[in-house]
Order: sequence, then C-alpha cells, then structure tokens
Amino acid sequence: MVETGRHFLQIPGPTNTPLPVLAAMAKPTIDHRGPEFQKLGLDVLARIKPIFGTRNPVIIYPASGTGAWEAALVNVLSPGDQVLMFETGWFATLWNKMASKLGIKAEFIRSDWRAGADAAAIEARLREDKGHTIRAVCVVHNETSTGCVTNIAAVRAAIDRANHPALLMVDTISSLGSIDYRHDEWGVDVTVAGSQKGLMLPPGLSFNAVSDKALAVSKTNAFPRSFWDWHEMIAINDKGFFPYTPATNMLQGLKVALEMLESEGMANVFARHDRAAEATRRAVRHWGFETVCKKPADYSSSLTAVMLPEGHSADALRKTILERSNMSLGNGLGILADKVFRIGHLGDFHDLMVTGTLSGVEMGLAACGIPHRPGGVQMAMSYLLGNNAPMAEAAE
Repeated sequence: MVETGRHFLQIPGPTNTPLPVLAAMAKPTIDHRGPEFQKLGLDVLARIKPIFGTRNPVIIYPASGTGAWEAALVNVLSPGDQVLMFETGWFATLWNKMASKLGIKAEFIRSDWRAGADAAAIEARLREDKGHTIRAVCVVHNETSTGCVTNIAAVRAAIDRANHPALLMVDTISSLGSIDYRHDEWGVDVTVAGSQKGLMLPPGLSFNAVSDKALAVSKTNAFPRSFWDWHEMIAINDKGFFPYTPATNMLQGLKVALEMLESEGMANVFARHDRAAEATRRAVRHWGFETVCKKPADYSSSLTAVMLPEGHSADALRKTILERSNMSLGNGLGILADKVFRIGHLGDFHDLMVTGTLSGVEMGLAACGIPHRPGGVQMAMSYLLGNNAPMAEAAE
C-alpha cells in the first residue's frame, strides 16, 4: 500500500526533526581530532548550558537517555548506597529497576501514576532518615508515560526543610527544551536528558548537567566506570574534544537545533508548548474523556495522555488512526497499556500541526465507534485563535 502525504509523528518522542537539523547532520563527517571539530565542540558545549539553566559542565554522551540515567547513578553513588525514588509512571519505574540492577538500594514511594512526585511525601521520608543513609533523591520532571510534571523547586525545598544532604537527581528527557527548567536555580545536582524530544534531534545523544556538589562526590564514590566517567570527559571537553569518538554528525545537528531554540527565544518555545498542550486538553475534555494527569498544576506541556472509556481499546484506536490518517500516537505503558493513547506536542511543530493531529484523533474515534462528543477540534481552534499572541523578541 502506498502512503500519500507526510507521516504525522505525534508520539511523545522521538519527535519530528527539522529540515535544517537534518541538513546539518547530512554534511560530510569531519575529523573529530581536527580544528573544525574543536570549534564545533566548544560551541555546542557552551550553548547547551543555558538550555539546562546552568553555568556548570554539561556532559554529552553518544547514547540514549537510558545511558544518561546510568551515567548519573554511577558517577555519584557506590554499590549498596540507598536512593529514594518516586513512582510517577513507567519511566520512573525503569530508572528504579536500573538502580536495583546496579546494586543500589532503590526505595520507591508508590503512587497511582496520576500526579507528579509528592514533595511532602519525600520530605516525610527524609525526616525519618536520621542517619542520612539516603544518598540521593531521584525524580522524573516530566513523566512521558502519563503527562504529569513534578515541581522540582518544591522537591528541592522539601529536601532542604528536612535538612538532608541527599543529592537531587532529575530526569528531563521529555521536558528539556519544551518546559521551563532551571538546574542551578532549583538546586539540582544531576540533570539527565536526551536529544530526541525537545532538542529536535534523532535519538543518539544524552546529557548529564552536574553541580559542584555532584562533581565533588564523584571524585570519591566507589562505582567503577570508564565510558561514563565525568572527569575524563570534562578534562578534554575544556579543549573542545571528547575522550573517544563522538557522534560527530549528531553534534553538527545539535548546533543547528540550539541555534533554532536561541533564535525563537526559550520563553517563546515554552509558551508555544503551553499553548499546544492547553488546546489539546480542551479537545479531550470536549470529547468527554479524562487525561491521566488529574491535577492541573501537574499538566504536561510536552504530551497529553488520554484515557478511553472502559471497554474500548486504545491500541485498536491507534491502529485505525495509523491506517486511515498515517499518524502515529503513543501507546499506553505498564499499567496503562491499551487503556490510554498519548499525543505528543513537543519539539518542532506549530498550531496547524496541533489541529491536524486532533483532527486525525477525532476521525479515528468516529471510525472506531468510540462514544464521544464531536467538535473537539473546533474547541482547540477557538482556543488557539484567542491565544496566538505575538512572540516576544528573542534575547540577544
């Protein structure tokens, strides 16, 4: 079967890669030990820092976000150390499993997956830890499986109120470059990120932003590491190079992606995501469905996870939409399998892509005979028409 028109990739990552980024990646590979690469390396290593909201080093690995998880853990912890994690969804669960596989004692505060991490519960557990055996608190900023955001500033405040020395480690894989994030201001020690979502690149780069406190701990912790070692990377990054062969063409694409974000201005980037998310939620509410995320304060601007009525298959709906409209939506994960579908509205997109996506969903609902109130797309359009304010000037 021949598919006409472009494919709508509306999963919550990997996201659509802009043509200028693809063009940069398609340039001839350069010598990763030569002066041209040195200039590129220094450029991207400097430009990535404001995206995290940090003045400290950001380490870039040729890896997926899973690699960045592992790098974060092995650089600041030792085998047998205890960490506190919060079960916000599937990806928090996977990070917890990884920690356990590495020999870390990973304590999990359980939840129903319908909210961000509860700072009060974290504070209460830390207050119980009189001997300060908990070495780190690990939370997911934006849970990709549920569309729930954690208030990271509140988690830092909870740690401080408990007068606890635990490091704060945050996964921003599906929020960086899409939702406001402030590594330094919020007192984060290690921030984990990946290239394939808000940074508008294909999968293949991962990141650790690190605080002075984390760097100090990493000089004495007992986990063996080589590929993931921060200090070997930082030492040669200062000269624009990497200790092993880097993902050269991905870094060429990253340079252009960062230029695009800078040109738009991060305040405008965040506002664009906020607008798309609210338009999507208004359509969902009009259809008569719930989002997985219950609390408006926790709503994600990267994605919306939509719950179907009991007895209806989200996977069957996704299959129908793919076949009829050539559009991919995210599937339900873990306890949400076949119960929800996820609409990604992050990265390189605009208002028309939002309404096009919602049109495909509404046609799919009708085709599958899923009870809903027609007109969700119109509700989204009405909101976008009233909230398409002029963009602010990007900072020089």
